[in-house]
Amino acid sequence: MKRRELLLRLLGLAACGALPASFVHAATTDGGSSTDGQPFSPEWLRETARRLAREPYIPLTDTRPPWLAAMDYDDYQALNNFRAERSLWGGGELPFQARFFHLGLYFHHPVSLYEVADGVARSIHFSPDLYKYGPRVKDRIPETVGDLGFAGFRVNSRADWDRDMFSFLGASYFRAVGASKQYGLSARGVAIDTGMDRPEEFPAFRAFWLERPAPNATALTLHALLDGPGITGAYRFVVTPGDTTTMRVEARLFPRRLIERLGIAPMTSMFQCGENDRRIADDYRPEIHDSDGLALWTGTGEWIWRPLLNPHYVRVNSFLDDNPRGFGLLQRDREFTHYQDDVAFYHRRPSLWVEPVGHWGRGSVQLVELPTADETLDNIVAFWNPAQAAEPGQELAFDYRLYWGAQPPVRSTVAEVIATRLGVGGMPGQKLTAPMRKFVIDFQGGPLASLARDAKVQAAVSASRGEILDVVIRPLKESDLWRCHFDLAAPGSEPVDLRCYLRDASGALSETWLYQWSPPPGTSG
Repeated sequence: MKRRELLLRLLGLAACGALPASFVHAATTDGGSSTDGQPFSPEWLRETARRLAREPYIPLTDTRPPWLAAMDYDDYQALNNFRAERSLWGGGELPFQARFFHLGLYFHHPVSLYEVADGVARSIHFSPDLYKYGPRVKDRIPETVGDLGFAGFRVNSRADWDRDMFSFLGASYFRAVGASKQYGLSARGVAIDTGMDRPEEFPAFRAFWLERPAPNATALTLHALLDGPGITGAYRFVVTPGDTTTMRVEARLFPRRLIERLGIAPMTSMFQCGENDRRIADDYRPEIHDSDGLALWTGTGEWIWRPLLNPHYVRVNSFLDDNPRGFGLLQRDREFTHYQDDVAFYHRRPSLWVEPVGHWGRGSVQLVELPTADETLDNIVAFWNPAQAAEPGQELAFDYRLYWGAQPPVRSTVAEVIATRLGVGGMPGQKLTAPMRKFVIDFQGGPLASLARDAKVQAAVSASRGEILDVVIRPLKESDLWRCHFDLAAPGSEPVDLRCYLRDASGALSETWLYQWSPPPGTSG
Protein backbone atom coordinates (compact mmCIF):
# COMPACT_ATOMS: atom_id res chain seq x y z
CA MET A 1 0.00 0.00 0.00
CA LYS A 2 1.32 3.44 -0.87
CA ARG A 3 1.95 5.93 1.91
CA ARG A 4 -0.74 8.38 0.82
CA GLU A 5 -3.32 5.61 0.51
CA LEU A 6 -2.40 4.45 4.01
CA LEU A 7 -2.89 7.95 5.38
CA LEU A 8 -6.34 8.07 3.81
CA ARG A 9 -7.26 4.76 5.44
CA LEU A 10 -5.74 5.89 8.71
CA LEU A 11 -7.99 8.92 8.86
CA GLY A 12 -11.07 6.99 7.78
CA LEU A 13 -12.07 9.69 5.32
CA ALA A 14 -13.20 9.59 1.72
CA ALA A 15 -11.28 11.61 -0.82
CA CYS A 16 -14.25 13.95 -1.10
CA GLY A 17 -14.44 14.45 2.67
CA ALA A 18 -13.10 17.23 4.87
CA LEU A 19 -9.49 16.07 4.66
CA PRO A 20 -7.45 17.94 2.03
CA ALA A 21 -7.54 15.63 -0.97
CA SER A 22 -5.25 12.65 -0.47
CA PHE A 23 -2.79 14.65 1.66
CA VAL A 24 -1.18 15.51 -1.67
CA HIS A 25 -1.58 19.21 -2.31
CA ALA A 26 1.30 21.07 -3.77
CA ALA A 27 3.37 23.74 -2.10
CA THR A 28 6.96 24.75 -2.60
CA THR A 29 9.55 25.43 0.05
CA ASP A 30 10.57 28.74 -1.51
CA GLY A 31 7.27 30.35 -0.58
CA GLY A 32 5.41 29.62 -3.80
CA SER A 33 2.17 27.70 -3.96
CA SER A 34 0.13 25.76 -6.45
CA THR A 35 -3.47 26.26 -7.41
CA ASP A 36 -4.82 23.22 -5.54
CA GLY A 37 -5.49 22.96 -1.83
CA GLN A 38 -8.38 22.64 0.59
CA PRO A 39 -9.89 24.90 3.24
CA PHE A 40 -8.40 24.46 6.70
CA SER A 41 -9.64 25.49 10.14
CA PRO A 42 -9.07 24.39 13.75
CA GLU A 43 -12.70 23.24 13.85
CA TRP A 44 -12.11 20.96 10.87
CA LEU A 45 -9.04 19.50 12.55
CA ARG A 46 -10.95 18.85 15.77
CA GLU A 47 -13.70 17.04 13.89
CA THR A 48 -11.08 15.03 11.99
CA ALA A 49 -9.49 13.89 15.29
CA ARG A 50 -12.91 13.07 16.72
CA ARG A 51 -13.82 11.01 13.64
CA LEU A 52 -10.45 9.27 13.66
CA ALA A 53 -10.99 8.15 17.28
CA ARG A 54 -14.04 6.17 16.17
CA GLU A 55 -11.97 4.21 13.64
CA PRO A 56 -9.60 1.31 14.40
CA TYR A 57 -5.99 2.33 14.78
CA ILE A 58 -3.85 1.41 11.76
CA PRO A 59 -0.12 1.63 12.53
CA LEU A 60 2.23 2.94 9.88
CA THR A 61 4.98 0.71 8.59
CA ASP A 62 8.61 1.60 7.96
CA THR A 63 8.57 3.42 4.61
CA ARG A 64 12.33 3.93 4.24
CA PRO A 65 13.85 2.47 1.08
CA PRO A 66 16.70 -0.01 1.69
CA TRP A 67 19.46 2.49 0.87
CA LEU A 68 18.10 4.84 3.53
CA ALA A 69 17.38 2.16 6.12
CA ALA A 70 21.02 1.00 5.94
CA MET A 71 22.43 4.36 7.03
CA ASP A 72 23.86 4.79 10.54
CA TYR A 73 24.05 7.78 12.88
CA ASP A 74 26.97 9.48 11.13
CA ASP A 75 25.35 8.87 7.75
CA TYR A 76 22.17 10.55 8.94
CA GLN A 77 24.09 13.65 10.01
CA ALA A 78 25.63 13.87 6.54
CA LEU A 79 22.20 13.33 5.02
CA ASN A 80 20.28 15.87 7.08
CA ASN A 81 21.91 19.11 5.90
CA PHE A 82 18.96 21.23 4.78
CA ARG A 83 19.73 24.10 2.42
CA ALA A 84 18.82 27.27 4.30
CA GLU A 85 18.03 29.11 1.07
CA ARG A 86 15.25 26.57 0.40
CA SER A 87 13.47 27.22 3.71
CA LEU A 88 9.75 27.67 3.76
CA TRP A 89 9.24 31.47 3.83
CA GLY A 90 12.92 31.93 3.03
CA GLY A 91 14.32 35.23 1.86
CA GLY A 92 13.96 37.20 5.08
CA GLU A 93 10.79 39.12 4.23
CA LEU A 94 8.81 37.11 6.79
CA PRO A 95 9.77 36.83 10.49
CA PHE A 96 10.01 33.01 10.55
CA GLN A 97 11.43 30.22 8.38
CA ALA A 98 10.77 26.47 8.49
CA ARG A 99 13.26 23.77 7.53
CA PHE A 100 12.64 20.05 7.34
CA PHE A 101 14.24 16.94 8.82
CA HIS A 102 15.14 14.08 6.50
CA LEU A 103 13.58 10.68 7.01
CA GLY A 104 16.04 8.09 8.32
CA LEU A 105 17.84 6.68 11.37
CA TYR A 106 15.26 6.50 14.22
CA PHE A 107 12.59 8.28 12.18
CA HIS A 108 10.86 5.66 10.01
CA HIS A 109 7.45 7.23 9.46
CA PRO A 110 6.96 10.44 7.49
CA VAL A 111 4.71 13.20 8.76
CA SER A 112 2.50 15.20 6.41
CA LEU A 113 3.32 18.90 6.32
CA TYR A 114 1.12 21.72 5.03
CA GLU A 115 1.38 25.44 4.63
CA VAL A 116 -1.81 27.35 5.43
CA ALA A 117 -2.33 30.71 3.71
CA ASP A 118 -5.62 32.61 3.60
CA GLY A 119 -7.38 29.61 5.13
CA VAL A 120 -6.21 27.17 2.43
CA ALA A 121 -3.87 24.24 3.16
CA ARG A 122 -1.35 23.04 0.57
CA SER A 123 1.09 20.18 1.15
CA ILE A 124 4.84 20.59 1.30
CA HIS A 125 6.69 18.02 -0.78
CA PHE A 126 10.04 16.35 -0.28
CA SER A 127 12.79 16.77 -2.85
CA PRO A 128 16.46 15.73 -2.59
CA ASP A 129 17.31 19.18 -3.93
CA LEU A 130 16.37 20.58 -0.54
CA TYR A 131 19.45 18.99 1.04
CA LYS A 132 23.18 19.34 0.58
CA TYR A 133 24.26 15.72 0.99
CA GLY A 134 27.72 15.18 2.39
CA PRO A 135 30.45 13.11 0.68
CA ARG A 136 29.86 10.28 3.15
CA VAL A 137 26.41 9.51 1.67
CA LYS A 138 26.20 11.30 -1.66
CA ASP A 139 27.26 8.33 -3.79
CA ARG A 140 24.78 6.00 -2.08
CA ILE A 141 21.70 8.00 -3.00
CA PRO A 142 19.91 6.83 -6.18
CA GLU A 143 19.63 9.21 -9.11
CA THR A 144 15.86 9.11 -8.80
CA VAL A 145 14.39 9.56 -5.33
CA GLY A 146 10.64 9.67 -4.88
CA ASP A 147 8.64 11.68 -2.38
CA LEU A 148 10.05 10.27 0.87
CA GLY A 149 8.23 12.79 3.01
CA PHE A 150 9.77 14.44 6.06
CA ALA A 151 10.55 13.27 9.60
CA GLY A 152 9.69 16.64 11.13
CA PHE A 153 10.62 20.29 11.01
CA ARG A 154 12.38 23.14 12.80
CA VAL A 155 11.71 26.85 12.84
CA ASN A 156 14.07 29.82 12.94
CA SER A 157 13.17 33.41 13.67
CA ARG A 158 14.47 36.69 12.32
CA ALA A 159 16.47 37.13 15.52
CA ASP A 160 18.73 34.24 14.45
CA TRP A 161 18.41 32.57 11.03
CA ASP A 162 21.21 30.11 11.86
CA ARG A 163 20.05 28.56 15.14
CA ASP A 164 16.72 26.90 15.85
CA MET A 165 13.92 28.46 17.84
CA PHE A 166 11.99 25.19 18.17
CA SER A 167 11.54 21.82 16.46
CA PHE A 168 9.13 18.88 16.22
CA LEU A 169 10.75 15.51 15.58
CA GLY A 170 9.74 11.95 16.51
CA ALA A 171 6.41 10.70 17.94
CA SER A 172 4.86 13.73 19.67
CA TYR A 173 8.17 15.19 20.90
CA PHE A 174 9.16 18.82 20.49
CA ARG A 175 11.79 21.16 21.93
CA ALA A 176 12.47 24.89 22.12
CA VAL A 177 15.24 27.20 23.26
CA GLY A 178 15.45 30.48 25.13
CA ALA A 179 18.12 33.16 25.09
CA SER A 180 20.96 30.60 25.37
CA LYS A 181 19.90 28.98 22.06
CA GLN A 182 20.74 25.64 23.71
CA TYR A 183 18.44 22.64 23.34
CA GLY A 184 17.85 20.48 26.41
CA LEU A 185 14.76 18.74 27.70
CA SER A 186 11.76 17.89 25.50
CA ALA A 187 8.01 18.23 25.73
CA ARG A 188 5.41 15.85 24.31
CA GLY A 189 1.87 16.17 23.06
CA VAL A 190 0.62 13.56 25.50
CA ALA A 191 1.89 10.63 27.61
CA ILE A 192 0.07 7.31 27.92
CA ASP A 193 0.75 4.76 30.71
CA THR A 194 4.14 6.21 31.61
CA GLY A 195 5.87 4.45 34.51
CA MET A 196 3.37 1.60 34.71
CA ASP A 197 4.02 -2.15 34.70
CA ARG A 198 3.20 -2.39 30.99
CA PRO A 199 4.74 -0.87 27.88
CA GLU A 200 4.24 2.86 27.47
CA GLU A 201 2.26 4.02 24.46
CA PHE A 202 3.73 6.74 22.23
CA PRO A 203 1.10 8.49 20.12
CA ALA A 204 2.55 10.51 17.26
CA PHE A 205 1.87 13.76 15.50
CA ARG A 206 1.00 12.53 12.01
CA ALA A 207 0.39 15.86 10.27
CA PHE A 208 1.20 19.54 10.80
CA TRP A 209 -0.31 22.70 9.37
CA LEU A 210 1.97 25.77 9.51
CA GLU A 211 0.24 29.10 9.12
CA ARG A 212 2.07 31.58 6.89
CA PRO A 213 3.00 34.53 9.15
CA ALA A 214 2.32 38.14 8.31
CA PRO A 215 5.42 40.32 7.70
CA ASN A 216 4.96 41.99 11.10
CA ALA A 217 3.94 38.86 13.04
CA THR A 218 5.50 38.34 16.49
CA ALA A 219 4.26 34.74 16.87
CA LEU A 220 3.92 31.67 14.68
CA THR A 221 0.79 29.50 14.72
CA LEU A 222 0.77 25.83 13.81
CA HIS A 223 -1.63 22.92 14.19
CA ALA A 224 -1.04 19.19 14.64
CA LEU A 225 -3.02 15.97 14.35
CA LEU A 226 -2.15 13.33 16.97
CA ASP A 227 -2.87 9.63 16.53
CA GLY A 228 -2.08 6.51 18.52
CA PRO A 229 -3.56 3.15 19.53
CA GLY A 230 -5.38 4.66 22.51
CA ILE A 231 -6.03 8.29 21.63
CA THR A 232 -6.27 10.97 18.94
CA GLY A 233 -5.94 14.71 19.31
CA ALA A 234 -6.09 18.12 17.66
CA TYR A 235 -3.51 20.69 18.77
CA ARG A 236 -2.96 24.38 18.22
CA PHE A 237 0.38 25.98 19.10
CA VAL A 238 1.09 29.70 19.14
CA VAL A 239 4.86 30.19 19.54
CA THR A 240 6.36 33.53 20.57
CA PRO A 241 10.17 33.86 20.55
CA GLY A 242 12.20 35.83 23.07
CA ASP A 243 14.66 35.38 25.91
CA THR A 244 11.98 32.95 27.07
CA THR A 245 10.17 31.19 24.22
CA THR A 246 6.47 30.88 25.00
CA MET A 247 4.07 28.34 23.53
CA ARG A 248 0.32 28.66 24.01
CA VAL A 249 -1.04 25.11 23.60
CA GLU A 250 -4.66 24.12 23.03
CA ALA A 251 -5.14 20.34 23.13
CA ARG A 252 -8.38 18.51 22.33
CA LEU A 253 -8.06 14.79 23.04
CA PHE A 254 -10.33 11.89 22.04
CA PRO A 255 -9.62 8.56 23.78
CA ARG A 256 -10.10 5.34 21.80
CA ARG A 257 -10.01 3.28 24.99
CA LEU A 258 -9.96 3.63 28.75
CA ILE A 259 -6.66 5.26 29.71
CA GLU A 260 -5.68 4.70 33.31
CA ARG A 261 -2.72 7.10 33.38
CA LEU A 262 -3.07 10.03 31.00
CA GLY A 263 -0.18 12.50 31.00
CA ILE A 264 -1.04 16.12 30.15
CA ALA A 265 1.73 18.61 29.26
CA PRO A 266 4.41 15.92 29.66
CA MET A 267 8.09 16.79 29.65
CA THR A 268 11.08 14.49 29.36
CA SER A 269 14.59 15.21 30.65
CA MET A 270 17.86 13.61 31.75
CA PHE A 271 19.53 13.36 35.15
CA GLN A 272 22.58 11.13 35.43
CA CYS A 273 24.48 12.59 38.37
CA GLY A 274 24.58 15.74 40.46
CA GLU A 275 25.61 17.12 43.81
CA ASN A 276 22.87 15.11 45.55
CA ASP A 277 23.36 11.85 43.62
CA ARG A 278 26.85 10.60 42.81
CA ARG A 279 25.84 6.97 42.33
CA ILE A 280 27.22 7.12 38.77
CA ALA A 281 30.21 9.43 39.01
CA ASP A 282 33.08 7.84 37.09
CA ASP A 283 33.42 10.93 34.92
CA TYR A 284 35.62 14.02 34.98
CA ARG A 285 32.49 16.17 35.04
CA PRO A 286 31.02 16.70 38.54
CA GLU A 287 27.42 16.94 37.28
CA ILE A 288 25.59 15.66 34.19
CA HIS A 289 21.94 16.63 33.81
CA ASP A 290 19.51 18.62 31.68
CA SER A 291 17.34 19.40 34.72
CA ASP A 292 18.08 19.23 38.44
CA GLY A 293 14.64 19.48 40.00
CA LEU A 294 10.86 19.44 39.75
CA ALA A 295 9.24 22.70 40.86
CA LEU A 296 5.56 22.86 41.86
CA TRP A 297 3.29 25.82 42.56
CA THR A 298 0.23 24.19 44.04
CA GLY A 299 -3.39 25.27 43.93
CA THR A 300 -3.09 26.36 47.57
CA GLY A 301 -0.10 28.58 46.78
CA GLU A 302 2.63 26.36 48.25
CA TRP A 303 5.98 26.25 46.45
CA ILE A 304 7.70 22.83 46.38
CA TRP A 305 11.14 21.78 45.17
CA ARG A 306 11.93 18.12 44.56
CA PRO A 307 15.56 17.41 43.51
CA LEU A 308 15.86 14.80 40.77
CA LEU A 309 17.58 11.44 41.19
CA ASN A 310 19.06 8.65 39.11
CA PRO A 311 17.53 5.74 41.04
CA HIS A 312 18.48 2.07 41.22
CA TYR A 313 15.02 1.14 39.93
CA VAL A 314 11.99 2.82 38.35
CA ARG A 315 10.30 5.21 40.78
CA VAL A 316 6.99 7.04 40.43
CA ASN A 317 6.03 9.84 42.82
CA SER A 318 2.62 11.54 42.78
CA PHE A 319 2.01 15.03 44.12
CA LEU A 320 -1.74 15.44 44.66
CA ASP A 321 -3.25 18.82 43.82
CA ASP A 322 -6.41 20.64 42.84
CA ASN A 323 -6.18 23.17 40.02
CA PRO A 324 -2.37 23.56 40.00
CA ARG A 325 -0.90 26.98 39.29
CA GLY A 326 2.21 25.62 37.57
CA PHE A 327 4.93 23.01 37.51
CA GLY A 328 8.12 22.33 35.60
CA LEU A 329 11.48 20.64 35.28
CA LEU A 330 14.10 23.30 35.95
CA GLN A 331 17.84 23.66 35.57
CA ARG A 332 18.54 25.91 38.57
CA ASP A 333 22.27 25.33 38.68
CA ARG A 334 23.77 27.67 36.04
CA GLU A 335 27.44 27.60 37.11
CA PHE A 336 29.80 26.25 34.43
CA THR A 337 32.31 25.15 37.07
CA HIS A 338 29.72 22.77 38.52
CA TYR A 339 29.60 20.87 35.20
CA GLN A 340 32.98 21.46 33.50
CA ASP A 341 31.42 20.64 30.13
CA ASP A 342 32.29 22.95 27.23
CA VAL A 343 30.64 20.68 24.63
CA ALA A 344 27.20 19.82 26.02
CA PHE A 345 26.95 23.13 27.96
CA TYR A 346 24.65 21.72 30.60
CA HIS A 347 24.70 25.03 32.48
CA ARG A 348 22.88 26.61 29.51
CA ARG A 349 20.08 24.04 29.23
CA PRO A 350 16.61 25.61 29.35
CA SER A 351 14.07 25.04 32.07
CA LEU A 352 10.48 24.23 31.08
CA TRP A 353 7.51 25.59 33.02
CA VAL A 354 3.86 24.64 32.50
CA GLU A 355 1.19 27.22 33.29
CA PRO A 356 -2.34 25.77 33.15
CA VAL A 357 -4.98 27.95 31.50
CA GLY A 358 -8.43 27.48 32.98
CA HIS A 359 -9.50 25.03 35.66
CA TRP A 360 -7.72 21.65 35.51
CA GLY A 361 -9.47 20.24 38.57
CA ARG A 362 -8.21 17.43 40.79
CA GLY A 363 -5.29 15.21 39.91
CA SER A 364 -1.56 14.95 40.50
CA VAL A 365 1.75 15.99 39.08
CA GLN A 366 3.56 12.72 38.51
CA LEU A 367 7.33 12.32 38.44
CA VAL A 368 8.84 9.20 36.87
CA GLU A 369 12.56 8.55 37.43
CA LEU A 370 14.34 5.70 35.65
CA PRO A 371 17.90 4.45 36.14
CA THR A 372 20.39 5.38 33.45
CA ALA A 373 24.14 5.06 32.90
CA ASP A 374 24.03 6.98 29.62
CA GLU A 375 23.58 10.75 29.40
CA THR A 376 22.15 10.42 25.86
CA LEU A 377 19.06 8.65 27.23
CA ASP A 378 16.26 10.63 28.87
CA ASN A 379 15.26 9.10 32.20
CA ILE A 380 13.01 11.74 33.78
CA VAL A 381 9.33 12.34 32.94
CA ALA A 382 6.88 14.75 34.59
CA PHE A 383 3.25 15.43 33.69
CA TRP A 384 -0.22 16.26 35.01
CA ASN A 385 -2.46 13.24 35.55
CA PRO A 386 -6.18 14.05 35.95
CA ALA A 387 -7.89 12.24 38.80
CA GLN A 388 -10.62 10.98 36.46
CA ALA A 389 -9.56 8.26 34.02
CA ALA A 390 -10.00 9.10 30.32
CA GLU A 391 -12.78 7.13 28.67
CA PRO A 392 -13.64 6.47 25.01
CA GLY A 393 -16.17 8.87 23.54
CA GLN A 394 -14.98 11.82 25.62
CA GLU A 395 -13.52 15.09 24.38
CA LEU A 396 -10.90 16.31 26.83
CA ALA A 397 -9.79 19.94 26.63
CA PHE A 398 -6.54 21.18 28.17
CA ASP A 399 -5.08 24.61 27.51
CA TYR A 400 -1.72 25.72 28.88
CA ARG A 401 1.40 27.76 28.26
CA LEU A 402 4.93 26.40 28.05
CA TYR A 403 7.87 28.64 28.95
CA TRP A 404 11.34 27.64 27.71
CA GLY A 405 14.16 29.66 29.27
CA ALA A 406 16.64 30.06 32.09
CA GLN A 407 13.95 30.93 34.64
CA PRO A 408 10.21 30.23 34.93
CA PRO A 409 7.92 33.24 34.39
CA VAL A 410 6.92 33.27 38.08
CA ARG A 411 9.17 32.94 41.10
CA SER A 412 8.42 32.25 44.72
CA THR A 413 8.55 35.19 47.12
CA VAL A 414 10.17 32.90 49.70
CA ALA A 415 13.68 31.44 49.64
CA GLU A 416 14.51 28.77 47.05
CA VAL A 417 16.52 25.58 47.42
CA ILE A 418 19.85 26.09 45.68
CA ALA A 419 21.61 22.81 46.43
CA THR A 420 21.07 19.42 48.06
CA ARG A 421 23.93 17.22 49.22
CA LEU A 422 24.06 13.81 50.88
CA GLY A 423 26.73 11.88 52.73
CA VAL A 424 27.49 9.66 55.68
CA GLY A 425 25.83 10.79 58.89
CA GLY A 426 27.27 11.62 62.27
CA MET A 427 30.27 13.75 63.21
CA PRO A 428 33.82 13.27 61.91
CA GLY A 429 35.62 10.77 64.11
CA GLN A 430 32.34 9.53 65.62
CA LYS A 431 31.82 5.78 65.62
CA LEU A 432 28.30 5.06 64.43
CA THR A 433 26.34 2.27 66.08
CA ALA A 434 23.81 2.25 63.22
CA PRO A 435 23.85 3.58 59.65
CA MET A 436 22.89 7.25 59.25
CA ARG A 437 22.68 9.62 56.29
CA LYS A 438 23.37 13.32 56.43
CA PHE A 439 21.30 15.73 54.32
CA VAL A 440 22.54 19.26 53.63
CA ILE A 441 20.20 21.81 52.01
CA ASP A 442 21.16 25.35 50.97
CA PHE A 443 18.47 28.06 50.72
CA GLN A 444 18.79 31.48 49.11
CA GLY A 445 16.74 34.62 48.54
CA GLY A 446 13.29 35.70 49.64
CA PRO A 447 13.01 36.98 53.22
CA LEU A 448 16.28 35.24 54.15
CA ALA A 449 18.17 37.91 52.21
CA SER A 450 17.13 40.65 54.67
CA LEU A 451 17.43 38.67 57.92
CA ALA A 452 20.09 39.43 60.47
CA ARG A 453 22.78 36.77 60.78
CA ASP A 454 21.59 35.99 64.32
CA ALA A 455 17.89 35.80 63.39
CA LYS A 456 15.92 33.01 65.00
CA VAL A 457 15.26 30.71 62.06
CA GLN A 458 13.92 27.22 62.52
CA ALA A 459 13.92 24.20 60.21
CA ALA A 460 10.74 22.13 60.09
CA VAL A 461 11.96 18.64 59.17
CA SER A 462 9.94 15.42 59.03
CA ALA A 463 10.33 11.88 57.71
CA SER A 464 7.84 9.17 56.73
CA ARG A 465 9.78 6.72 58.85
CA GLY A 466 12.93 6.63 60.94
CA GLU A 467 14.34 9.34 63.21
CA ILE A 468 15.54 12.87 62.39
CA LEU A 469 18.62 13.84 64.44
CA ASP A 470 20.81 16.92 65.01
CA VAL A 471 18.92 19.53 62.97
CA VAL A 472 21.05 22.64 62.43
CA ILE A 473 20.21 25.85 60.53
CA ARG A 474 22.72 28.68 60.11
CA PRO A 475 23.83 31.35 57.62
CA LEU A 476 27.01 30.53 55.72
CA LYS A 477 29.94 32.87 56.24
CA GLU A 478 30.84 35.11 53.28
CA SER A 479 27.69 33.98 51.49
CA ASP A 480 24.02 34.87 51.21
CA LEU A 481 23.05 31.22 51.71
CA TRP A 482 21.40 29.64 54.72
CA ARG A 483 22.24 25.98 55.31
CA CYS A 484 20.15 23.33 57.00
CA HIS A 485 21.61 19.92 57.76
CA PHE A 486 20.31 16.93 59.66
CA ASP A 487 20.88 13.19 60.05
CA LEU A 488 18.43 10.43 59.24
CA ALA A 489 18.47 7.10 61.07
CA ALA A 490 16.11 4.76 59.22
CA PRO A 491 16.96 1.04 59.40
CA GLY A 492 15.34 -1.14 56.78
CA SER A 493 15.10 -1.16 53.01
CA GLU A 494 11.92 0.86 52.41
CA PRO A 495 12.17 4.37 50.91
CA VAL A 496 11.93 7.38 53.20
CA ASP A 497 10.01 10.52 52.21
CA LEU A 498 11.58 13.65 53.67
CA ARG A 499 10.22 17.16 54.02
CA CYS A 500 11.91 20.38 55.11
CA TYR A 501 11.27 24.13 55.07
CA LEU A 502 12.54 27.15 56.99
CA ARG A 503 10.36 29.33 59.19
CA ASP A 504 10.35 31.96 61.90
CA ALA A 505 7.67 33.56 64.05
CA SER A 506 6.15 35.25 60.99
CA GLY A 507 5.66 31.98 59.06
CA ALA A 508 7.37 30.12 56.20
CA LEU A 509 10.62 31.63 54.93
CA SER A 510 11.32 29.11 52.18
CA GLU A 511 9.74 26.78 49.68
CA THR A 512 9.19 23.19 50.77
CA TRP A 513 11.99 20.75 50.01
CA LEU A 514 10.82 17.19 49.32
CA TYR A 515 13.08 14.19 48.85
CA GLN A 516 12.74 10.45 48.59
CA TRP A 517 15.76 8.57 49.86
CA SER A 518 16.10 4.86 49.21
CA PRO A 519 18.71 2.71 50.94
CA PRO A 520 21.03 1.11 48.34
CA PRO A 521 19.92 -2.39 47.27
CA GLY A 522 21.21 -5.09 49.60
CA THR A 523 21.48 -2.80 52.63
CA SER A 524 19.25 -2.40 55.65
CA GLY A 525 19.64 1.35 56.13
